[in-house]
Amino acid sequence: MYNNLLYFLIAIFSFSMMPPAETSLLPGWASAALFILNLIGYGSLVHYLHNRSNSRSSAAYFKAEQQSSILAIFFFGLAIFLTDLKFYLSILPWNQTLPSLVNIAGLLVFFLYLSIMWWLARPHYQKIFGHQYTTASFILLNIKVNLPIVLPWVLFSLAYDFFAFSSGPDLHALLFSAWGNLLFYFLFLVFVLLIFPPLVRSLWGCVKMPAGPLRDQLTAFCARQHFNADLYLWPLFEGRMLTAGVMGFVPGLRYILITPALIEVLTLEELEAVMAHEIGHVKEKHLLLYLALIAGFSVVIGLWAEPWTYFLLSRDFFYSLISWSGISLETMLLVGIAIPLLTLMLLYFRYLFGYFIRNFERQADLHVFSAISRNPGSSQALVSALEKIALLSGNIRDQPNWHHFGIGERIAYLEKCEQNPQERPRHIHKVWFSLAAYVLAMAAVIVLARQIPLEDLARQYEEKYIEAIVWQKIEQEADKGLWLQLAGDLLLQRKMEDKALDAYERALAFEPVSPDLKNNLAWLLLTSENLQLRDPPRALTLARSAVLLKPLGSFLDTLALAYWANGFTEEAVAAEQEAILTDPLNREYYQQQIHRFQSANY
Repeated sequence: MYNNLLYFLIAIFSFSMMPPAETSLLPGWASAALFILNLIGYGSLVHYLHNRSNSRSSAAYFKAEQQSSILAIFFFGLAIFLTDLKFYLSILPWNQTLPSLVNIAGLLVFFLYLSIMWWLARPHYQKIFGHQYTTASFILLNIKVNLPIVLPWVLFSLAYDFFAFSSGPDLHALLFSAWGNLLFYFLFLVFVLLIFPPLVRSLWGCVKMPAGPLRDQLTAFCARQHFNADLYLWPLFEGRMLTAGVMGFVPGLRYILITPALIEVLTLEELEAVMAHEIGHVKEKHLLLYLALIAGFSVVIGLWAEPWTYFLLSRDFFYSLISWSGISLETMLLVGIAIPLLTLMLLYFRYLFGYFIRNFERQADLHVFSAISRNPGSSQALVSALEKIALLSGNIRDQPNWHHFGIGERIAYLEKCEQNPQERPRHIHKVWFSLAAYVLAMAAVIVLARQIPLEDLARQYEEKYIEAIVWQKIEQEADKGLWLQLAGDLLLQRKMEDKALDAYERALAFEPVSPDLKNNLAWLLLTSENLQLRDPPRALTLARSAVLLKPLGSFLDTLALAYWANGFTEEAVAAEQEAILTDPLNREYYQQQIHRFQSANY
């Protein structure tokens, strides 16, 4: 389940980060054909993986399934980038009303790849687990197993879009504020704590443990721990998986799930030790801490995504990379944002989140020392249970595990704690010290994020971004003088006068009668810091032509400057006086210009 969480995170992130193209690169029939070939290629590889493993054991089956899941991400990514998948999903009518439906549709496409995997895996599954399924029922079974991983995201994406679409202006403003985000997170907590546990229990087909001595003894064990939970049988992989779990933090909506196979192979004391482990998770508030750790990632992304985007857009190397690679600005920006965020997500969940959940598991294991009244201070019942689970699950005792520690590591640590009781409080202190360090680190991240001068970064990137867009447009529409003029304006503003002059000259070839272009070029020829670029006679000709076509106050000011530069002071003053009549709001500036013309030389 933890691996599947990472797979779904990658799939959802990859699809949602990809902006839909404005137009399809391929005709519809070509995209459909390429998509079908993609599915066939994926199915062929999945078929090969299962046949190569021969699926003689559950371990071989799950290894082939893991490899197939990773391949599903790869082929899904190919479909996104090569078949215009998001473009065709985005043109559906409901995209304008509920934009999240596009991303949910993308998730359904990923489920299509997984369904191909389950379809091809079914014969091997039936051989190993001894249960017959129709293709449809087997696929549905696996969807139900995995649905809880993505269900909160699906429901809250839809809810967010619904409120954004149907709310009034005041509620809409609240929704997109910091308070709105807090409100949604509170509703998410309510959902996870009150609605999610019974929903998942139903999806997984769990049934209440039948009345009898075993349920009575396990219920009494919980009572001795001052713990209340309903006991359910968990039919995971026909109930043959050797595992247990706990769901729900609120009494009355809390369930301990045990697979029938675990009940068959463990003694009552060993079952109680497993129960003690699950009770330890609740006692130590691990379920809430999981939510806090997931929320922490959201905080990191929310605080740093915008500054990182601004940073990229304000760096010269980013635009040099675009120029060198020939990739469009939008695509390069997507890559520059998506790859670091995806890498951060994988590192966060695989290592930081993994670090905490491994140590939470170890902390839950330690609860057995105080819970087993028959042999207090001993972990032998849990060690014995773990040894059986390791042996009967395919001799996985020494197999490493990134989210639970390997079974051998867990056993060794329990034995160490039994020999040296001081290890137990030491580990508990380690967990709480790690959590305190995490909170301090998150506080530092928040403080640092608030110190970032977003306005300065925005000012730095805006000119560069617009310039890149303009040059991109020039390449796409080389016969349009307007884009060359805009490029000239930007280059002039950035004091890149040689390049600005070249852009204006090229623009003039396309738009020889543009008054704006003539005026801007005249201004450059009069005011350039590079004196070799100045050309007052030509500037006067351009400025006269611009004023004849468009007698604005600013154009008259350029003409006045051109007169003065050519030694015609009286004409310069007359042009500025006409500018005052045309544009009285800027009277003070024009009067300063008149004083300048009368008191100084060009």
